[in-house]
Amino acid sequence: MKKRTALFLVSCKRASVALGVALLLLLGTAATVSAGEELYRDLSRAAREGEPGFFKLLAEEGESIDWERASPVEFEGNLRFLQLAGTEALEDDPAGLFLVRRLDGELYLVSFPSAAELEQTDSEAAYSDLKSLLGDKLVFKALLAGANVDGESYTFIRFVERPQQLLLDRIFKTSIMFMFFFVMLGMGLTLTLQDFILVFKKPKGIITGIFLQWFLMPLLALGMAYALGFYQSFPFIYAGMVLICACPGGVTSNLMTYYAKGDLALSVSLTSISTVLALFFTPFVLTLFCSNIPDINVPADLIVQTIIGLVLVPLILGMLIRKKWQTFAQKAMPFFSALGVLALLLVIGVGIVTNAEKFADTERYSFLFYVMVILLSILGMLLALGASKLFRIDNVQSRAISIEVGLRNSTLAVTIALLIQDLMGDFYSSMFVTTAIYGITMYLTGFLMILLYKYLLPLGQNKNGAHITGRPGLSKERQ
Repeated sequence: MKKRTALFLVSCKRASVALGVALLLLLGTAATVSAGEELYRDLSRAAREGEPGFFKLLAEEGESIDWERASPVEFEGNLRFLQLAGTEALEDDPAGLFLVRRLDGELYLVSFPSAAELEQTDSEAAYSDLKSLLGDKLVFKALLAGANVDGESYTFIRFVERPQQLLLDRIFKTSIMFMFFFVMLGMGLTLTLQDFILVFKKPKGIITGIFLQWFLMPLLALGMAYALGFYQSFPFIYAGMVLICACPGGVTSNLMTYYAKGDLALSVSLTSISTVLALFFTPFVLTLFCSNIPDINVPADLIVQTIIGLVLVPLILGMLIRKKWQTFAQKAMPFFSALGVLALLLVIGVGIVTNAEKFADTERYSFLFYVMVILLSILGMLLALGASKLFRIDNVQSRAISIEVGLRNSTLAVTIALLIQDLMGDFYSSMFVTTAIYGITMYLTGFLMILLYKYLLPLGQNKNGAHITGRPGLSKERQ
């Protein structure tokens, strides 16, 4: 069995690479990075290598500019910060470099006024606690001026007023938190301890599903992104692929399993258990598969806090409500199911509207990009199907495992992408775009696989001639 498993994994990797090479030859390679992103990478590299002399030179050059002759501007963008390696940031000495990224990708170096200038102009408030603004979409009212440092041209920015968070951005992020909390609360209303106990009754299906979810899928994402050139050229698109694979299953997989006549009890149990395991596996998988890329810094602590606050707490609260007020929980389930769909549409819809300029980047988000995201879901379900048969799991359970592996909690993936993109240094919010496209297309790939299961995983018939399904395996309480 070990030998067959090893051969299967090797075959999976070879298949994904071969497929990627074929698509690469057919569709062309990914585009080169922009000037702003290239500058960001160079400065990030200097920060990682700990070059205080270079950063000090940049700061001095920014101070020496004649800002009275600079050009006033107003635009929307994001504040970024590069921590200098081997130093500790203090409130009055950030020991690093603040940057401003316009929505179109232009990058500016923040110039701090000298202590004397701050006293004379009373502009200290514009620069106080800038780190609290990291991760927000801001409006900047500032001055721009160019300068040369060591033969390279840089554009410096000096704030006229303190950057302000956009109202829509503030409402959007707050809405995400509340809606996702209630979505997970709704999932908790559908769960009982029986769903977790099932792991002891059907260990083979549970263990196989968890293994495929947390280990096979990230390997598939790695193979596809590497073969298609995104791993090298656009690492945050690759990180978005990994983030999808680092999230547990969701209610969509349970719904699709029902339509596919799979083992619904197994599907619900896999969703429940993988959601709890996400507390460890989500940051672990992201760190394991992305930490070797210098441009990526995984904020594991923030991911853990997000999963505890937005996943585990409402999930447990929902289960407690179901246990004490079962009738109320059953009546509330349709509302929370609809809320889950609404939350996903809201997050993706508003996210796309507020990031429309990113989707216009047809070189980065090319036809090849969309093919890769769609194939991640389809190949994941096909490979899970093959692995389930390799471990001699019946077709009813194999359908549930296949769907659970290929259809993930996209709302969680999108939410995490939006929360951590700036802390990770995701220059163009590529993780959000990747997870959003996956969230939109996974419904299509799910129904496509349901049609294929009729031929790939045919169901037997009972003595009365009716097809055997996994639905009767549902607990009496849930029925």
